[in-house]
Amino acid sequence: MAGVTDVVFRTICKELGADVMVTEFVSAEGIVRRDDRTRKYTSFTEEQRPVGVQLFGANGEAMGEAAKKIIDWKRPDFIDINYGCPVNKVVSKNGGSSLLRDCPLLASVAEGVHKAVGDQVPVTAKIRVGWDEKSINGPEVCKILEDCGMQAISIHGRTRSQGYRGEANWDIIDECARSVSVPVVGNGDITCGEDVEKRRKETAVSGLMIGRAAMQNPWVFREAKHFIETGEHLAPAPIEERWKLIIRHCTLAIESDRYGGEEKHTVMAMRSRLMTYCKGFRGAKPLRQLLCTVTSVSQLEDIAADHLSGKLFQDTLPVE
Repeated sequence: MAGVTDVVFRTICKELGADVMVTEFVSAEGIVRRDDRTRKYTSFTEEQRPVGVQLFGANGEAMGEAAKKIIDWKRPDFIDINYGCPVNKVVSKNGGSSLLRDCPLLASVAEGVHKAVGDQVPVTAKIRVGWDEKSINGPEVCKILEDCGMQAISIHGRTRSQGYRGEANWDIIDECARSVSVPVVGNGDITCGEDVEKRRKETAVSGLMIGRAAMQNPWVFREAKHFIETGEHLAPAPIEERWKLIIRHCTLAIESDRYGGEEKHTVMAMRSRLMTYCKGFRGAKPLRQLLCTVTSVSQLEDIAADHLSGKLFQDTLPVE
């Protein structure tokens, strides 16, 4: 979720019902070098607590030093180690899910962070079920991480080679949860309250993590809680509310100085996020073509107004 779960998006998700959140992952090497650009990815507001800062790297000593620096800066509620990222530029540096192929190195990283942090804050880890279908080792990795002092483990139910293709393997997630005594949080293909309830009932997980589904529908947290409490599906957020949030997200992004504080640059950087928000909107394809060119909040407001009034698209256009 790098480039997605920044401080602004987490604010939105918290308001809509997310219980615990994690920052975008950051390079331990960048933190150690006191790189200001890297450091800003660890920022969060007090209202977002409980929140963890997620680190990646392959050197236990450097990871531990980075964790201590982060705790000194703003003391998050926990430090999370990323062993799950499948992206080539991370894996090629022996980070993320690459460590699933080297359990001794994975253990040394976990031990390095745990030793450096001590009892200041809990240390947790995020993994995948394995590198590929021939080397699914999630249960083994979970036991290693528990022995190394990890106090909770999140598991995405796909292998690294799958990326985000196919379906998450919840049987393996369940096996992982039953193999250790620390809490295990399941992740993968959770898109609604019914998915949450199903996985809670059918597996031994202690919690559920929602990732990509929130990019298009951050209301998923509110919907999930409503379903758990009532057994009923909450009506989707109306189109007016969705546009209001889209515009607010852009406005907050400009104010946050995430992209340098310049409106044009920020809105351009947000284009892919805007198109994700608008998936499923009536006339989505031509709408995306407009959003590819947007450069200001006022322009976005005009597009929203025309879309809501029906001026922009005919009611007969199919949902795309």
